[in-house]
Amino acid sequence: MTTAQPEARKVGPALATLLLLLTVFGPISMDLYLPVLPALTAELGTVTSMAQLTLTACLVGLAVGQLIAGPISDRYGRMRPLLIGLVAYIAASALCAWSPTVETLILARLVQGLAGSVGIVIAQAAGRDSYEDGALIRFYGRVTVIGGLAAIIGPVIGGQLARFMDWRGIFLFLAGLGVLIMAATLIVYRETLPVEARTSGGMRQSGRDFTKLFSDRVFIGAVLICGLTHAALFAYLSGATYILQDGYGLSPQGYAFAFGANSAGYMVFGWVAGRAADAWSERGALAVGVLMTGVGALGILATGLWALPLPVILVSLFVMASGVAFAAPPSASLALAGYPELAGTASSVLGLSRFGLGAIAAPLVGIAGATAVVPLGIITVLCTALSLVALIALVGRRRATRASQPSVRTDAT
Repeated sequence: MTTAQPEARKVGPALATLLLLLTVFGPISMDLYLPVLPALTAELGTVTSMAQLTLTACLVGLAVGQLIAGPISDRYGRMRPLLIGLVAYIAASALCAWSPTVETLILARLVQGLAGSVGIVIAQAAGRDSYEDGALIRFYGRVTVIGGLAAIIGPVIGGQLARFMDWRGIFLFLAGLGVLIMAATLIVYRETLPVEARTSGGMRQSGRDFTKLFSDRVFIGAVLICGLTHAALFAYLSGATYILQDGYGLSPQGYAFAFGANSAGYMVFGWVAGRAADAWSERGALAVGVLMTGVGALGILATGLWALPLPVILVSLFVMASGVAFAAPPSASLALAGYPELAGTASSVLGLSRFGLGAIAAPLVGIAGATAVVPLGIITVLCTALSLVALIALVGRRRATRASQPSVRTDAT
C-alpha cells in the first residue's frame, strides 16, 4: 500500500507557540531542581553519585522514550501519543515528589523522562509536518531559543523556590506545569499528520524505516554531532552545580544566576544559528558551533589542570553552551529536512542520540569527586573531538538529492 507524503502547511501563532512549549520538558525537568540537588543528596542520606543518577535516569527516559514515541506518532498521528505522554508526565512528577528513597526517586525520574520525551519528539515531528526549507531551519532555531529560555527560567525559578520549599515541592511544581501544558494542548492543538500521510506495516516497516535513515551518512553525522555536543552540555549540567557551589562557594541563588547567564548565551546563539544556517550554509554554521564548543571545553580543561579562578570557568562554560546552541539548528535541519515522511522516526533517533549520549556522559563527571573540574574538561573535550570527526568524515559530503525519488512511500506487505 502507499501513503502520501505529508505536505508542509502554514500554522497559526497559537499552534507554533504550543509546539515550542512542548520542547521545554527536557530542560525544565532537569534544570529546575539542579539548585537543590545538594540538599536532596543530604535529605535522602545518599552520596553524590547516586543523586546524579536521578539526572541520568531522566536522560535515559528522554532518550528511550523518543525512540518509542517517534515511530508510534508516524503511524497513529501526533495527538493521541501526546495526550498519553502528558498524563504520564503529570503522574510521574507527583511520584517524584512522594519518593521516600533515592532508589524510588531514580525510578520515578526514569518514568518522568519517558513521558516527557513524547512532547519533545512530537514537537519536532509536528514542526517538520508544518514547515519546510528556510522556515524549517528557523523553526529549529526557535526551538533552541526556547530550550535556552527554559534553561534560564528553570534554575532561576528552582533557586527561588528553594527559599520557600524543599525539592519535593519543586517536583509538584513540575506536575502543575504539566497540567497547564496539557490544558493548552487540548485547547490549541489540531492534528498535523493527516490519516492519509501516516505509515503502516507495523514493526517490520519501522525496521525498514530505521534502515533507510541509517544508510544516509549525512543523517548519521548530523545525529552524532547533535548528540555529542549535547553530551558535553549534559556533563556540564550534571557537574556544574557541585563544582560552582561546593568548589567555588556559590549559593544556590548565585549558581542559578550564573547558570542563567550561560543559558542566555545558549538562547541568543541558537537564534543566531537558525538565521545563519538559512542565509549562509547549514554545514558552515555547524562547523562554527563545533569549534565554539571545543574552545569552551578546552577552557574548562585548562581550569581544572591549573586551578584557574571562577571567571575563567564561567566564560568557558558560556562559550561551550553557546557553541552547542549554534550547532543545534543546522544539525536538526540536516537530519530531518530530507525525511518529511519519517519525521517522527527521524526525530526519535535525533533525540535518542542527544539524551542517550548525555546519559552516558553525565555520571562520569563525578568520577574523581563532586568538585573536580578535570573530569568535566576531559569529557567535554572528548565529545567535541568526536563531533569534529563526524563533521569531517560524514557531514562534509553533501547528501545526494532526493528530488528524483517519488513523493510516495511504499510499504511492503
